[in-house]
Amino acid sequence: MQRVNGVARVRFALSRGETRLADLYQSGSAKIRLPKVYDTPRTAVLINTAGGLTGGDRLALDVAVDDGAHAIVTSQTAERAYRSSGGSAKVTGHFTVGADATLEWLPQETILFDASSLARRIDAELGANARLLMLESIVLGRKAMGERIGTVFFRDSWRVRRGGKLVFADDIRFDGDPADFLNGRATGGQALAVATLADCAPDAQDRLARARSLLENLPAETTRGAASSWNGVLVARFVSSDSRDLRNALISFLTRYRSADLPRVWHC
Repeated sequence: MQRVNGVARVRFALSRGETRLADLYQSGSAKIRLPKVYDTPRTAVLINTAGGLTGGDRLALDVAVDDGAHAIVTSQTAERAYRSSGGSAKVTGHFTVGADATLEWLPQETILFDASSLARRIDAELGANARLLMLESIVLGRKAMGERIGTVFFRDSWRVRRGGKLVFADDIRFDGDPADFLNGRATGGQALAVATLADCAPDAQDRLARARSLLENLPAETTRGAASSWNGVLVARFVSSDSRDLRNALISFLTRYRSADLPRVWHC
């Protein structure tokens, strides 16, 4: 059976005081679009023209932001992992953020369908005083569509290094029926949608009070969140009973936490 094999690379560099595109490569189903933006950082929009992922598919992304530059990478729409007939879809990301540079990795949600299998890994290398703000959100069945997930496999692994030293590691593994592994109070409390935000920067701890204040304003009846910070990393977790409520909460939180609007594709 034909399988997806997409590769995309993009690099931004500071030139004459402005962040500009320095390199772009794309092959297979992985595409990158660079919309015109004004008064906001340069933005790259990822597109998977295959329309989703299934067992045996491969997607690889490489993003570099050179010294002093600032860029946002997002996705055109939600990624979808469909039923697998064998094996896992594999997605890899490699981020390089130079000294005094900023990369905001802000893709839209990944939707896991029944019997899907997806393994993802993100590795990042940060330079001195670099900032990496990264978000991932996962939806296990959309309530509005009446979707029921009986079984799913999902593995997500993040590794962030600064100057070659590991500063943040995070692993998530779902295997089986979400009604079982997300039922406990410590594992989601029957949530159908979850998200993780990691802000890796030397001054990340200075934003903890702000993050917690914003989390207090979440609609407690549908969405809950918590944040902690240590050693130049701030992490916030979100859980929700409905993917739409989680999305609205993330838009509100990120807009205020970043003091800037999200890329326009988030509102399309």
